[in-house]
Amino acid sequence: MSLDASRIEPRPERLTAHEARQRLEHARNTRVTQLQALAESGQADDQLMSAQKAAIERVLKEIDEAFARVEEGTYGACLGCGKPVPGERLEILPYTRYCVACQRRAAA
Repeated sequence: MSLDASRIEPRPERLTAHEARQRLEHARNTRVTQLQALAESGQADDQLMSAQKAAIERVLKEIDEAFARVEEGTYGACLGCGKPVPGERLEILPYTRYCVACQRRAAA
């Protein structure tokens, strides 16, 4: 089965500031809901729950930093190489700071 290329609309490489804010708000709301669920579980002393809470809080910090980049006009530019982060990556991780190559170097 082949796709009809004429029916697929090209997507812009970079998100608009409005689209970025919407995606970041969604990511933030999801993480806040997760934190609330952890708090309501009553197992806050559990080591795994503590690790999950810390991870969610780190992502919330990254989301806040991404909001700041939107306001500065630098959102979507890799902090490692300065090139645009691919739109597909920003769709999946709207708060990402790096392109895939720079993320791999940072993790190594």
